[in-house]
Amino acid sequence: MPRKPQTWDDYDSAVTQIILAPSDSEFLDQLIPVLKDATASSRIGSLVQSLSQYAEEREGDIERIGLTKHEEFLSSVDQLQEVREGTVVLTAEILDLNQSIQASTEKLAEQKQALVNTRGVRQNITEVSDALEESLKILHAVNNAHDLIRKKKYYAALKSLEDLQNEYLVPIIQNKFATQYKLADMIQKSIPASQKAISEAVMSDLNTWLFIVRESSQFLGEVAFFHTSERRDRQKERMAGNELLSRFKLNSAIELVFDENDEFDVLFNDELQVDFTPLHEALHIHEALGQVDRFRAEYAATRRQQKDLIIPSTENIFSNDDDESLKGLLESVAGFAIIEKATMQRAPSVRSTLDVDELWDSMCQATIRITSKSLDMINDAELLRKIKDDIALFIQTMEGWGYSASLVDNFQLVLFRKYADLVQRKFGEDFQEVVSTDDYMPMTIKSREEYDEVYSAVLFGGEIPPEEVTLPAVFPFSKMFPLCCLNIEGCQQQFRAFTKENFDHPNLVDETLRRTLDELLTDIVCQNLVERLNSQYLGQIVQILTNLEHFESACQNLEKQLIKGRSTTSAGGPVTLKATELFKSSKKTAEKRIFELVNSKIDDLVDTSDYDWAATTKPDAPSGYMVTLTRFLETIMTSTLLGLPREIKELIYFDALSHAANKILALPLSPEVKRINPNGVAAMALDVAHLTGFVSQLENAFMLEQNLDELQQTVALMQSENHEEFYDISIRNKKYGRVDAMNGPVLLEKITTTVENTSRTAPLANFGSRFGLR
Repeated sequence: MPRKPQTWDDYDSAVTQIILAPSDSEFLDQLIPVLKDATASSRIGSLVQSLSQYAEEREGDIERIGLTKHEEFLSSVDQLQEVREGTVVLTAEILDLNQSIQASTEKLAEQKQALVNTRGVRQNITEVSDALEESLKILHAVNNAHDLIRKKKYYAALKSLEDLQNEYLVPIIQNKFATQYKLADMIQKSIPASQKAISEAVMSDLNTWLFIVRESSQFLGEVAFFHTSERRDRQKERMAGNELLSRFKLNSAIELVFDENDEFDVLFNDELQVDFTPLHEALHIHEALGQVDRFRAEYAATRRQQKDLIIPSTENIFSNDDDESLKGLLESVAGFAIIEKATMQRAPSVRSTLDVDELWDSMCQATIRITSKSLDMINDAELLRKIKDDIALFIQTMEGWGYSASLVDNFQLVLFRKYADLVQRKFGEDFQEVVSTDDYMPMTIKSREEYDEVYSAVLFGGEIPPEEVTLPAVFPFSKMFPLCCLNIEGCQQQFRAFTKENFDHPNLVDETLRRTLDELLTDIVCQNLVERLNSQYLGQIVQILTNLEHFESACQNLEKQLIKGRSTTSAGGPVTLKATELFKSSKKTAEKRIFELVNSKIDDLVDTSDYDWAATTKPDAPSGYMVTLTRFLETIMTSTLLGLPREIKELIYFDALSHAANKILALPLSPEVKRINPNGVAAMALDVAHLTGFVSQLENAFMLEQNLDELQQTVALMQSENHEEFYDISIRNKKYGRVDAMNGPVLLEKITTTVENTSRTAPLANFGSRFGLR
């Protein structure tokens, strides 16, 4: 082991040791450390001063000795002289020896220098080896971190870099004279790049995960929809067993309690597994890097871009006349929103409620906008109902995840109005076809199946139950009535089907249904029936009146059905259809039209009477027109008017007889009739008697015969031999009270007493002049 150099702190003692060295090698060993230590500029002067002081002290000693011991000094001088001579000899020998020693010393110095150099090289090698070993540790730590990055162990890599800094880099960098300083500084400067590489790598994995999640969003939505549909079916089964549960909707607290045993994880099941590990890892890495805000911003931007990719660019998503495109869009939106809600629950620092709700509202608005643009191209009510069902399922699913579906729920009102218009248009066409193709004949039923169908259609009309009817059966109404009833029932069913799932606008539904049915019945059914009253065919008019009667009754019962069928949350009060009053007023129009046709027929028959008022013989049978007239009245009563209610038939008969009596009474009053002989009066009396006999055989004849009182009394007056009785008020009121006071004198003026001479004025012909009559 090399000798450790001595440290010289006191040069005085060092100088003494140097001077007193017993040999040259020892002298050099003593002198070299002092010189080496004295190389410092601050100590060279001290060494020189110590040597000078030592020389002065020795000179002082010599001088003192010379002054105090002179004799001895002189003797000593002699001795010294002798010694000097010997010394000279010795000096020569010493010089020779010195040269020899010097040569050896130089050789030794060279060897020692070589030894020193060897020791320095060895020391340098050791130091370099140590430095290389430390550098290798640093490089191994760096390589280990990058290897962890390649193995996707990002947090371990980040932790490895942090340990590298704390354990190696920071201590080395703090000591600028350290051998590994440059290497440590270079690696330290590369740490941010490595951290960035880790951040980019983890974001790359996260983006891959986000892509996979986006691609599986539709399937996730499909699974969520299927689960909601199953929950809905279970709730319906419970509602069927317990009516009280009908008050509680899907996603209500009661429904959730009943359904808690059927747990189903939409995000992790046999069909689909969504692993949030990449998200948690990315969040963990950025938290370690102190870059959570930047990570949150990048994640939000990526999700916004993915949201835009979900929304289709096409303006018509119903180009294939089905709802598959919309259903796929709703499933994608649902799956995307479910991922957002799950992300917020699992990583609140990444997605806040505000971020998720903002994205949700944006997707809902985009979906509504696209769907709205496509609605104008839909003319199929059934397709629109499917669209509404898809949206209802979407709403129920997303409400289960805590989303507010108010935007989409309000959009259902748009769908409902569009649906109501389509239904009204479709049923309007059906009603129009039914009314226009009706045969306006009483409907005949031959089979039990047909009767059951008609009975179920017109149940609110109070028809005979199937078990009590005898087939074949004839209904008073024509086939249009049950068909219209079927359409009314179908319209109600379609409205209820549209609103049975998740439609919270009962007042609107009830009012729209009432308005739609009212408009169909008013503008199509009743209007068409009224238009057909212009027909000249009495049987058709009678059938229209019968149909109107049944439609009025049907409307009254329909009002009750609408009250019974409306929602419990709907406003109360009666339901009034304008059609009910319109059918009632149209009945009056139809009745009036029947009166017109019957009276027109009576007019035509009476106009063919062709009485011979100056006949030479008495007739022995009623006139042909009177026989035809009574036969016509009998026919319409037993066939044409048979299906009408009794009160209407009696009213028609009453009006017809009254009109016939007036028309017959007007025949002799005609200005063209100048004279009437007894044969002419007898012919008219025979016809009136025939008419009276016919009426007497009718049901309720007592009331109907009152219409013939004036005609009978007038004929009796014309046949009377004492015409003066008419001018006696007491007698006239008793015998001719129904005869018109103005018509009586006119007729009496035309009556003659003889058959042969009709030109001769009757004896009482000028009695009318008494009353100023002509």
